[in-house]
Amino acid sequence: MRETARPSFPFSDPVGIGLRYPYYQEILDTRPAIGWLEVHPENYFGGGLHRRFLREISGHYPISLHAVGLSLGSAHPVSEDHLRQIKELVDLCQPFAVSDHASWSASGNAHLNDLLPLPYTEETLAALCRNIERTQEFLGRTILVENPSTYIAFKDNAMSEAEFMNEAARRTGCGLLLDINNIYVQSRNHGLDPFAYIDAIDAGKVGEMHLAGHTERPAGESVIVVDTHNCPVRDAVWDLYEHAARRFGRVPTLIEWDQDFPALEVLLMEAAKARRILGAAQEVRDAAA
Repeated sequence: MRETARPSFPFSDPVGIGLRYPYYQEILDTRPAIGWLEVHPENYFGGGLHRRFLREISGHYPISLHAVGLSLGSAHPVSEDHLRQIKELVDLCQPFAVSDHASWSASGNAHLNDLLPLPYTEETLAALCRNIERTQEFLGRTILVENPSTYIAFKDNAMSEAEFMNEAARRTGCGLLLDINNIYVQSRNHGLDPFAYIDAIDAGKVGEMHLAGHTERPAGESVIVVDTHNCPVRDAVWDLYEHAARRFGRVPTLIEWDQDFPALEVLLMEAAKARRILGAAQEVRDAAA
């Protein structure tokens, strides 16, 4: 077991946005005042134009690599080819953090275009930890692991999701990427207390937080909340983020927006709001110290 290490971020502004293709040239041309940028490494495996932009932009901004294809929760070992391609990007842009999810998306030759949920049992925890360890050994660094958004829950769960995430970090030394919108989605879909979830997370293990928009969709006589990343952060999620910021401190925070892309200025305004909340929370923490 390694000691959990938060990634160090060599920049004064803790708030970042996702680097998505509609913004490549504008970011290079205008150099907006933002602390860092996040990319999904799988979008850059093929090289070409995308990788050229990433190389150039990473010369101006710190980068976080947020993977979606390692399938850390699979019973099968993490793909060495996938790890090799991520390692190429680590060498290219020297990210301050590398992360993926506590979920699965591959089994044998089957690859699914989704991040599928895990039952929270000792068996799945052991499989997740093995793949986290393989990933960290291959990359030569600790990673962050994100709590998922889910739409079903398993009857045979042996522990809560917060307990599952804490234990994965304790056993492997990885950090936690706490997605605040995902916690809210869970709370609505499964009837959980999102503030109690945050309070149950080991504060020393949280190395990054995510904020995003979600969509409510009818499901029979009820509503299902879907983590769509296509609209502004909702007020209830901002409230939850304020609570998280007071508990975890000045943790790097990402504004995620992955479809129905708005003007870059919209993302920058969302980032400014997150920055204000972090600053106010830090003042409260300092006053209480």
